[in-house]
Amino acid sequence: MIVPVILSGGAGTRLWPVSRSAYPKPFMRMGDGESLLYKTLDRALRLAESGTVLTVTGRDYYFLTRDEYARHPQANLDHLPFLLEPAGRNTAPAIVLAALYALEHCAADATLLVLPSDHLIRDVDAFAADVARAAKLAAQGWLVTFGIQPTAPETGFGYIRMREQVQGCEGRAVGAFVEKPDRQTAEAYIASGDHVWNSGMFCFRADALVAAAETTCPDVLAAARACHASDSGQVSPIEYAKDTFMAQPDISIDYAVMERAAKVAVVPARFDWSDIGSWKAISDMDAESDAVGNRVQGQAIVVESENCYIQSQQRMVAAVGVKNLVIIDTDDAVLVADRDRSQQVKLVVEQLRASNHPAAALHNTVHRPWGSYTILEDKDDCKVKRLTVRPGHVLSLQLHHRRSEHWTVVHGTAKVRVGEREFLLNANESTYIPMNTVHRLENPTEQDIHLIEVQCGDYFGEDDIVRLEDRYGRVKAKV
Repeated sequence: MIVPVILSGGAGTRLWPVSRSAYPKPFMRMGDGESLLYKTLDRALRLAESGTVLTVTGRDYYFLTRDEYARHPQANLDHLPFLLEPAGRNTAPAIVLAALYALEHCAADATLLVLPSDHLIRDVDAFAADVARAAKLAAQGWLVTFGIQPTAPETGFGYIRMREQVQGCEGRAVGAFVEKPDRQTAEAYIASGDHVWNSGMFCFRADALVAAAETTCPDVLAAARACHASDSGQVSPIEYAKDTFMAQPDISIDYAVMERAAKVAVVPARFDWSDIGSWKAISDMDAESDAVGNRVQGQAIVVESENCYIQSQQRMVAAVGVKNLVIIDTDDAVLVADRDRSQQVKLVVEQLRASNHPAAALHNTVHRPWGSYTILEDKDDCKVKRLTVRPGHVLSLQLHHRRSEHWTVVHGTAKVRVGEREFLLNANESTYIPMNTVHRLENPTEQDIHLIEVQCGDYFGEDDIVRLEDRYGRVKAKV
């Protein structure tokens, strides 16, 4: 039984300013309007024989991921269990925990198909055929990865050196996993014909992975078992105790298992593949090109310019007399970079983080379990937001020590609590929440409600939210 395992998350560095740590690459929408995560789920559902798809993601990404899944017409959230990581960790703990879960909750012979959520694969039929080849190997106890035929001497990918064909199967034994090479070495790998890119996707029986981990990384397995025993006891989402989770070694599945195990194979992929690792990669595929190589998503005017990729979310962008640029315009940041140096965008994020700038993590529109808010103005003496609250959702019961708030409903009907008083607030009606006053906002209707929130005070940080009750499991703070 194939059980796809989706790994969802990311640091959000190479595709800034669209990808950020609070809204990383899997949630980015491509030119067709679908996110990479949605596309990954779609591939997984096609192959999940029981309809079960397991997702390992961070606690902070759970609601984003669940909402993205809910968009899919074939997704049954009851068959899409979540394992929630309380903090970022590497792939070995995530995958071993998924194997332990599958052995307990799915089937003794469950075959895991591990899929990062930020890859783009267009030929899903070819992908399914290659998964069938990998599953045949996995049934014989092989730990299988998928190798991508190199199209260029890339220095940003790891490589796999292939050995002889596995008898009776369309796969080859792995000779070695090779680190990211320099260009000369990469050219030699391609010329040899026996090297493929390491895709980071895997296929193996859950019991075979656990047995291999007993030998190659017993410390990882022991820590994962302790963490597995600490789960919340819920069917989904499953949450782990932070102390036992963080006790797991921070190591990749490649280092922990695949490079050390005795029976490792690779299926040379016949499907197309991209890890969308840079704006150059997106610029090569995400829009139709004009006669001189310009590609545009959104509103843009291009004058006497060549080989430029322009993506604009709201504003008009004009490019005049430039060549080989990536121009990405969001509502709060603009990136201008040489297409061939777009990998260095991560250096921008490093500087933003070093200065504690919020643009490293957050967009002006911030997604929350109950909906979203967009910052309209942020000054020293006030902050203005537009809130969207989805039907049936409710914000936490909370108060603030350093700011008051004014709420004005612009669409729909809100249920409001201010102190001990509860009342309905209709469109074009307002209310005032003084400092240190318990309050809550709820949408009791079947349509989105929209409000304008004006904050006044001397500090407007999110850490001035004192939560007293919260249906989404966020940590309760003490008054």
